[in-house]
Amino acid sequence: MIRSLFICASLTLGAAAGFAQVPASVPPESAASAPAQPPAMPRAWGSLSPGQQQLLQSYQGKWDSLPAERQQALARGSQRWISMTPQQRVSAQQRFTQWRAMPPEQRQLVRQRWREFKALPPERQREVRESFNRFRQMPPERRMQLRQQWRRMTPEQRHRATQGMHAAPGMRAAPGMRAAPPHHPPR
Repeated sequence: MIRSLFICASLTLGAAAGFAQVPASVPPESAASAPAQPPAMPRAWGSLSPGQQQLLQSYQGKWDSLPAERQQALARGSQRWISMTPQQRVSAQQRFTQWRAMPPEQRQLVRQRWREFKALPPERQREVRESFNRFRQMPPERRMQLRQQWRRMTPEQRHRATQGMHAAPGMRAAPGMRAAPPHHPPR
């Protein structure tokens, strides 16, 4: 029971990873959702591959006026997009559509949880991803049952449930993890 609740709570952290992978063709205002990068050097338009240039053609005339960080983010995103399979691209587009439909407060919560996730040690990140994958593999009825169970809990019950996982082998609550109900887009 507690383990299942942790999986449900971990969903939010795992979902943030998905939302952070935005295709290169996204509008400029969505780049703020990407994790912070070290200071970037400007990137020349000619240094992009033909595939990247094709994806980013709407930026061609204004490329040099973009901040270096934006150029680097677009270059990385376009390269990631090019390397995706068609199925991965469809999935990324769906995640982006879900992201754009979220209210700003919810986006901020996802960004905060993503930062908390990235601050975890690599082993802990792996555990959270594994929990998220186990949750996704559950039958839809079971996932819905766990979501409803989580939503019915008081904040104190959620806190106790996540703290109680310290006792379960391999299932510890994330340091600083909030006991807020996770966002679950319709499936």
